[in-house]
Amino acid sequence: MYDYQEFLDSIDREAYHEGEWQWEEDGYTVTRTYSYSAPGCHDSCGVLLYTKEGKLEKVEGDPLDPCANGKLCMRCLNLDEAANYAERPKYPLKRAGERGENKWDRISWDEAFDIIEAYIKKLDDEGYGRESIFVNHGTGRNISSWVPFLGGAVLGTPNIGAIGFSGYSCYLPRTCGTAAPMGDFPIVDASETRELRYADPEWVRPDVLVIWGCEPLKSNADGFLGHWLVNCVQRGSKIISIDPQLTWWGVRAEYWLPIRPATDLALALAWLNVITTEDLIDHDFVECWCAYYDELKDHVAQYTPEWAAEVCGVPVEDIVASARFYANAERAGVQWGLAFDTQVDSIQLCMTVCDLMAVCGNIDKPGTNVLVRNGFDINPGYATAQLYCDPDVFAKKLTVDLVRPECVQFIGMADCDAMGRAMETGEPYPLKMAWLQGANSISCSATAANRTYNNLSGFEFVVVADPYLTPSAVAFADVFLPLKMTNERDSMRVWWTPLRAMKAVTDYYEAKSDEELIVALGNRLNPELFNRRWPTLEALLQDYLDVGFNIIDEEGKCFKSAGRSKAGMIEVSDVHTEYYKKHKDDGRGTFADLVARGGYEYDDFCATYKKYEKGMLRPDGQPGFATPSGRIELVPYVTFGAWGIDPLPVHRESITAEKWLNDEGFRKEYPFICMNGSRSYEFFHSENRQQATMREFHPNPLVRISTQTAEEYSMHDGDWIWLENAQGRCMQQVKVDATLNPNYVHAEHGWWFPEAEPAEPSLFATFDCNINNLTHSFETGPGGIGNPLKSICCKIYKVEEGDTMPGEQITRLGGFKTFTPCESF
Repeated sequence: MYDYQEFLDSIDREAYHEGEWQWEEDGYTVTRTYSYSAPGCHDSCGVLLYTKEGKLEKVEGDPLDPCANGKLCMRCLNLDEAANYAERPKYPLKRAGERGENKWDRISWDEAFDIIEAYIKKLDDEGYGRESIFVNHGTGRNISSWVPFLGGAVLGTPNIGAIGFSGYSCYLPRTCGTAAPMGDFPIVDASETRELRYADPEWVRPDVLVIWGCEPLKSNADGFLGHWLVNCVQRGSKIISIDPQLTWWGVRAEYWLPIRPATDLALALAWLNVITTEDLIDHDFVECWCAYYDELKDHVAQYTPEWAAEVCGVPVEDIVASARFYANAERAGVQWGLAFDTQVDSIQLCMTVCDLMAVCGNIDKPGTNVLVRNGFDINPGYATAQLYCDPDVFAKKLTVDLVRPECVQFIGMADCDAMGRAMETGEPYPLKMAWLQGANSISCSATAANRTYNNLSGFEFVVVADPYLTPSAVAFADVFLPLKMTNERDSMRVWWTPLRAMKAVTDYYEAKSDEELIVALGNRLNPELFNRRWPTLEALLQDYLDVGFNIIDEEGKCFKSAGRSKAGMIEVSDVHTEYYKKHKDDGRGTFADLVARGGYEYDDFCATYKKYEKGMLRPDGQPGFATPSGRIELVPYVTFGAWGIDPLPVHRESITAEKWLNDEGFRKEYPFICMNGSRSYEFFHSENRQQATMREFHPNPLVRISTQTAEEYSMHDGDWIWLENAQGRCMQQVKVDATLNPNYVHAEHGWWFPEAEPAEPSLFATFDCNINNLTHSFETGPGGIGNPLKSICCKIYKVEEGDTMPGEQITRLGGFKTFTPCESF
């Protein structure tokens, strides 16, 4: 059993300078702070940064950090190599040749801003409007607030989001799928909301952990560190693993359910069938705090374990036994992953698993799924675009109803497919300028990579802001702006708790942080607002802490976002954050104060159990949940009804899955379900590929195939093979996996090769191995949410000498196919 108190007692606190945030040691300046991005992940771990003569020399974990307890992943430990990469751009650049030639001229920041300002003035003069600007950012870290803020407050556009990312198939389905039934977001209680952690007397470890559609040790996804769950297992937590792949968790599980990819909702419905039929519910919790239980029970009666066994491909007895195992636990938590988002069932799946938590009483109690909000209720995010974009321009935002008339726009970002339609048809208006910040679109997130390349090529003017010159930058940028990394920027993390500070310890030539870029360009393009609110970086960071970018207009009126899951503004009497209120009298509420306190501060909200009993969730301060009824709405008639989504969950197959199941000819041509997108220890999405240490561990993209498939196709470890379907093809290197179902293959995503030729047609060889050559846009689930990324179909065959490379095919030969606007296939 892991003894946390013994660990705490073993720390030499004097040696680690407890109470200090910076000191000198053996010729180094050591700074206690937090990492985040870039490069980074969805977490923010306590680090000790060792610098000498202005250069980051090494990184260690901080054992006094209560978040990560001194544990760091290999990527964070290798931050010095990432920051000091020899080919990292030092100055702003202007394209000198044609796009894709990788020819650049060095320019100053003023020159770069002059070019950007002149082009935007041209748009205004020609009557296109600021809505013709598209802003794209990468995966959700603190740029999820900074880049939308830049889009609305600096560039004045409402069209902010991702390109080619149909259904926003990453995290958003879970935030919306939980907001509807619960009003808040549930995470497994591994003591992470409490500063005393595992030694806190109120905390109790879960009896059962359901690890569903994720590998927490590799992904550490969505603000959750996998080793927190390992500590729970060391204390006695039992595991149910639901995953087509056998993971570390599955090997140690009481039950491993290797379901067919994207059939998770069928399993969840069958679990509910067992639990309600056998009356395994928490009666007190359901009767006091849940609504529409009878309606849910009646609905799931049709979804028997026998039905789910047929759909999911797992034994019926395992479905029944695992459902009982979860329901009979005194305390259980569900740790879910990206697989929930990457299917057409996604938003209803997330709602249904929330129902599982609720009917078993596993909500906001020690060792269950606890409800969390951003630290000190600091909630900047996608809604900041609406707060500062001109209302008439914002009304022109590209919304989901433009491509799916039956859907209602309820998210803060513009709709991916509506923006794709505008790129391909010019309807309802053309998009002329693209701003890509921290987003290597063609290498990573964009489905239908071939299509995305075509769409981005059509922009008249493109700005890319990034720490590295990526394939997307080489292919499209007219102006490139170099960005700082985590060790070079002053910033903060507000995602859940604790609030954390990132303190700059080095500079890098002329690179700017995301925040510095916003202040500098904002004072050029929107001086009236920025001179009043954010004339300096210090003012910007303090505003973030005090009001979270909410509006205080010139008349003194206050406005804030109407909610975490829906767009809109409401006038309020006070927009100040809980952090401001806590420190307004003690004078210790500045960014510098947060840094001096060790870079973190916990709030009371997330650390409190049974918030629903204490009036902490509802705006009116009454007991209950932040839902229309004040209860957990097991069938969210009101919210899903307003969003145009059926509140009663129904399992759906994607277009290709339906054909794979029922069309013998299709299945003969494409015999494999291709899973993809799983994380690795070495990389985070498309980041870290230029680090020699990471590539030593993981030199090439791997496609895992079963032992049976390897024998049938005469393939061996290390063979390069093609994966192909009607959308396109890519090549990866074989890794034989004896545990994999013979009907499946698993490919990696996010690959590019910084050592390869940068110019087209190569673009760092990014298309050659890109699994998104095989994925498609314009297919989503209810509400326009979710896309079947992880369950595409393909065939495989060996690479032969003389084969045409995908980079050549896409950039020089017209691509793999002709795309019809707004159609998937």
